[in-house]
Amino acid sequence: MKRDKSEMEDDLRAEYDFKSLRVRRLGSGRKSFGGTTVRLEPDVAEMFPSADAVNEALRFLIRVMRDNQAIAPTAQADKSNAADD
Repeated sequence: MKRDKSEMEDDLRAEYDFKSLRVRRLGSGRKSFGGTTVRLEPDVAEMFPSADAVNEALRFLIRVMRDNQAIAPTAQADKSNAADD
């Protein structure tokens, strides 16, 4: 037996409670649970198999940057002392 399209449009039961229904949103309107979402370009994403791999690479980069900042003032001070001589 085939039903009319008009019959099927409002065929929801009264016992359905949509107020308690949890809806999962997609995109930027999605609820965040304390994390930050970053969109990677496809060529970058190819290099990282998981979020953990991305985090590991970024932590390594942060360590390298900190090490270079610690060395840079010493190198600049040495250059100024050499210019004074």
